[in-house]
Amino acid sequence: MIALVKYMAAHISQIISLLFEHIEMTAISVGFAIVIGVPLGILISYVKKLDKPIIGAANVVQAIPSMALLGLAIPLLGIGTLPAVVMVIIYSLLPIIKNTYTGIASIDPEMVEAAKGIGLTKWQVLQKVKLPMALPVIMAGVRISAVTAVGLMTMAAFIGAGGLGYLVFSGIRTVNNLQILAGAIPACLLALLVDFLMGLVEKLVTPISLQKAFGKSKEELKRKRRRQKVVLAVAGVLIVVLVGNTVIGNMKQEEKTITVGSKDFTEQLILCNMYADIIEHDTDINVVRQLNLGGSQVCFEAMKKGEIDMYVDYTGTVYVSLLQHVAKPDMEAVYNECKDELEKDYNILFLEQAGFNNTYTLAVSKETAKKYGLKSIKDFKKCDSQLKIGATLEFLNRPDDGLPGLEKKYGIKFKESVGLDGSPRFTALENGEVDIVNAFATDGLLKKYNLVTLTDDEGYFPPYYAVPMIREDTLKKYPELEVSINKLSSYLSDEIMQELNYQVDEEGKEPEDVARDFLKSIGLI
Repeated sequence: MIALVKYMAAHISQIISLLFEHIEMTAISVGFAIVIGVPLGILISYVKKLDKPIIGAANVVQAIPSMALLGLAIPLLGIGTLPAVVMVIIYSLLPIIKNTYTGIASIDPEMVEAAKGIGLTKWQVLQKVKLPMALPVIMAGVRISAVTAVGLMTMAAFIGAGGLGYLVFSGIRTVNNLQILAGAIPACLLALLVDFLMGLVEKLVTPISLQKAFGKSKEELKRKRRRQKVVLAVAGVLIVVLVGNTVIGNMKQEEKTITVGSKDFTEQLILCNMYADIIEHDTDINVVRQLNLGGSQVCFEAMKKGEIDMYVDYTGTVYVSLLQHVAKPDMEAVYNECKDELEKDYNILFLEQAGFNNTYTLAVSKETAKKYGLKSIKDFKKCDSQLKIGATLEFLNRPDDGLPGLEKKYGIKFKESVGLDGSPRFTALENGEVDIVNAFATDGLLKKYNLVTLTDDEGYFPPYYAVPMIREDTLKKYPELEVSINKLSSYLSDEIMQELNYQVDEEGKEPEDVARDFLKSIGLI
């Protein structure tokens, strides 16, 4: 507990900033869900033929896993806040639609007839009778949606939208429980606060005559309701200020600005911060850091759409996964082909290749290596049927430089393969739940867990040298970027990159601090 308090105190500014982002995105999502859901609920209460199709569609969407829906939204809506907000809006609709429909449908028909009898029109009946009577039920649905939205919004971190999910998923990747809790605890408290505020609204929309007084007079209830209104007014003003501040901030964004993205693992976070720091040090260009954007496909699509201007990828990944070529070991040929094809077909430029090769490797514990006599991948031939591999989902599904091609190349077949993204596969290896993991040659977790990496005798894995990729129009606009970006490449080696990753993964340092300290140590900033 003391360690957690110290961690949260040391990172309080980051936690508060991410908390505000989380509140802002949640408020926008729930607001739009109400604007869409309540009219739909009213519509199906009047047009009975539409109730089953609309509620059925909302039920189907609710059954789709949130990560799957987010993945489907990326090609259509890109990265950042928009797809995250749209996903949460869609998931928030069902309780609001259902409760609006139920609240209106459950009103006493005699009351509606009486309203019509005194000459009220359909619109007046809805406005003066049905909605006021149904409001407590409608707000119950809104309350459920709002609390659920707080939890769902943690997914926003997967596509660079920020929020408290950034701390949670960063902590999972680096096996940093303090970081996980630093994101999870504020999210939990926020959900409780939202539930409390929505509960106040629910009480306020319930007529005093329908509330249980529990011995209190109507005057006492009125005073209590005034206090509740003040609390809600303060909360509303804070939300308006947060959203307004973001809108104004976006309008005032500096003219000379570029966006640098990163994939979703430690090394990428360090590299993104390094290049951003160098650019800001050498030029008057402001850099927006768009971190944790998922895999290469997400970053590449974001770059093609102009949502980011630059990110770092790896020659083998670009050659095999993005450009769909068959893997080959020739480092220079792979680099040159990637460079030519990206510029010709996508107007994306390959800059100077860094000096480290973050290629795939397979790793085992020292005990497993000793037990089966494992030194290289070909040694698995004598024990493959006894061993279970834990690998990233990407590695399991890449036919040319992943597990399917590896097993075919070496003539092996593991007993079982388990999909484990991020650091959990290393935890599973330590706990004996898997025997082998795939890793990158520069992974800090290899050092942390003191693992044995196996030699790729057949040269199956292509070269994976890190290369900054930038949009051609961005470089034409800011030609000074090329010199600054290329400065770093010669300073990076396998050993240096693994040490920098280790400082984040094991020593618990922040990627931005590790990046800045290294740049200072070599005199680039």
